[in-house]
Amino acid sequence: METWQEVTIRVNREAEEVVSNLLIELGSQGVAIADSADYVGQEDRYGEIFPEVEQNDTVAITAYYPDTLDLAEVTSALKERLAELEGMGLLASPAKLSSQTLDEEDWAENWKKYYEPTRITHDLTIVPSWTDYEPTTGEKVIRLDPGMAFGTGTHPTTKMSLFALSQVLRGGETVLDVGTGSGVLSIASSLLGAKEIYAYDLDEVAVRVAQENIDLNSNTDNIHVSANDLLNGITQEADVIVANILADILVNLVEDAYRLVKDKGYLIMSGIIADKLDMVVAATQEAGFFLETHLIQGEWNALVFKKTDDISGVIGG
Repeated sequence: METWQEVTIRVNREAEEVVSNLLIELGSQGVAIADSADYVGQEDRYGEIFPEVEQNDTVAITAYYPDTLDLAEVTSALKERLAELEGMGLLASPAKLSSQTLDEEDWAENWKKYYEPTRITHDLTIVPSWTDYEPTTGEKVIRLDPGMAFGTGTHPTTKMSLFALSQVLRGGETVLDVGTGSGVLSIASSLLGAKEIYAYDLDEVAVRVAQENIDLNSNTDNIHVSANDLLNGITQEADVIVANILADILVNLVEDAYRLVKDKGYLIMSGIIADKLDMVVAATQEAGFFLETHLIQGEWNALVFKKTDDISGVIGG
């Protein structure tokens, strides 16, 4: 029987995405994320029953590696890269690392037990690719393979991004998805009626993963995925730009976003931890956007900005 090697690392919540991507780069076959904030504000939503979970500021990211990889080399490289992130200020506290070995049956059980169909908005549901799921009338299903990387798309930052997209998309729009990761926001944009979606990610692994997930869903030929550093060099104008990445990175795209968003278009930004909120709002408003909607789940924030000279109806307008 084959065995798998499991590495669990606990980091502050803001570093979740960058550390998850790092684990993938080091050869992980997938990551599972346990975040206490997922249970905040979930009471009585869609009839689900949630356990009592003690809230804390960290998340546990579990990565799975085949037994053919030298785990000692992986953990050594991981510690080195984590030290770099800490030096850059992306880790608020030292990461805690642990590992164990699982046999093939444990791998399958431990991996898939985390992922079940999850209703995100009134009509958007994320479904693991292996699940035999029949949507109800009017329900839009996003099929993802979490085993390919980047989780299931049910993290609070992704949920708020999906909710924001459902509020601003009316059909026929051009959307730019910056830092696409799993491709979930691009797939949702297509389902919500966007005409053309251009998805970008700096990481070639993410580009491949996004394309594989897009291919799991029907009628997604309107999604175009490519590698790019944020919006640098992009000339495609858009009705909506969405970015679910770290706050320190978000502030670097606001000027390009303002250049590319059409008049009365929207910039949706998520992945913003509470203590970075003011920084992101200030940078985006300085670029010329007006804040229209502010979404909060636990310590995470998502913001919907509008490019308009008519500030009636926007926050502060």
